[in-house]
Amino acid sequence: MTITGPKVTLRAVEPEDLPELFKLIYGEDDTLPEWKKWDAPYFPHSKPNYKSYIKGTARKIKDGRDNQRMAIIVDDILIGTVTYYWENQDTKWLEAGIGIYRPEYWNGGYGTEALALWVEHLFQTLDIPRVGITTWSGNERMMKAAEKIGMILEGRLRKCRYYNGEYYDSIRMGILREEWEEKKPSFVR
Repeated sequence: MTITGPKVTLRAVEPEDLPELFKLIYGEDDTLPEWKKWDAPYFPHSKPNYKSYIKGTARKIKDGRDNQRMAIIVDDILIGTVTYYWENQDTKWLEAGIGIYRPEYWNGGYGTEALALWVEHLFQTLDIPRVGITTWSGNERMMKAAEKIGMILEGRLRKCRYYNGEYYDSIRMGILREEWEEKKPSFVR
């Protein structure tokens, strides 16, 4: 499956993507990749064994168990991924995520468009009443992207994220299905 917008294309992650994806996600050395400084940097970011990652993820793709994410492609370049996970599947509480791993694609609207396409896909393919995101107050780009596609602030847990000697808030934003139908960007209609 492929989802195409004006700037980005979302498609399934393929086994051929895995070496590049590994490099983007985990970096080429032991330094923290730049993207991780904005995506929950207060959680450890440990690098798995390369061969195990490739083999295990390729098996998940082959078995159809890698269906909770898609690659974000711009001009045939893999720039990131969109994902979702269940906070509670029984109550249909789903959280979406996005990672733009290449800094040269930050602040160009690629993440906002990818998030909008992903939210539309989630509402079209899953029986859910809401899509949410969880971030931290240090990630202003994520909060702006969520706001641009119609998500609203639903919760702020104050000073519960600690990074580089400073406390930040945990941020929850979301949009209900009926709000999405009213507010969604024209390019996803």
